[in-house]
Amino acid sequence: MEYNFQFGVLANYLPEFFGGLGLTLFLSFAGIFGGLGLGIACAIISVRGPLFPRAVVRIYVEIMRNTPMLVQIFVIFFGLPSLGVRLSPFTSVLVAIVLNNGGYIAEIVRAGIESIHPSQIEAAESLGLTRGQTMRFVILPPALERVMTPIISQSVLLMLATSLVSAVGVEDLTGVAMIASSETFRTMEIYLVIAVIYICLNFIFRILLNAVGLIVFKRSRQRFLGRV
Repeated sequence: MEYNFQFGVLANYLPEFFGGLGLTLFLSFAGIFGGLGLGIACAIISVRGPLFPRAVVRIYVEIMRNTPMLVQIFVIFFGLPSLGVRLSPFTSVLVAIVLNNGGYIAEIVRAGIESIHPSQIEAAESLGLTRGQTMRFVILPPALERVMTPIISQSVLLMLATSLVSAVGVEDLTGVAMIASSETFRTMEIYLVIAVIYICLNFIFRILLNAVGLIVFKRSRQRFLGRV
């Protein structure tokens, strides 16, 4: 059976695809940086916090890391209304994305914090630094630098996972593709183009996030310049 590709039908949906791409980018960056902030806070609590907050963070991290993001989206969008909390589809997926990424980042950063040698903490305390100052100036910078690569990998995976938001009617890139496919029946052409876009986004995100790492972390920048 011969199949005739007709990519021209996509031209009628270009405004919708650009809008979906913009929403995908917004959700990705919001999830990445929102999850990063939440994850760092949870990692600090899990390592140096009181017993009860540490237990709460542990439960949160295990739930996020051991349940699919799609289920988390459904719980927030479909489940919370039964408790009297109603969120729009966009707000629901944004909350789910940030919470999901925060759980993964918390574990990554916790590993980075625990990799710091105790002698550095003892030296900081001997200089009179408070626990907060020690964490901010002595522990976090090298810890984050050590786990920058897994953070970038997790961020790219999160960007790809934003395609799940279409399940609750949010018209991101995949959501627009689903609508266009149902209206034109050119499924092969539409999803091939979408796949190429996601592949391009993958490389773009890795380049951008690596560039951010080189800007933020001086030693990484020096090693990079030394190689080139």
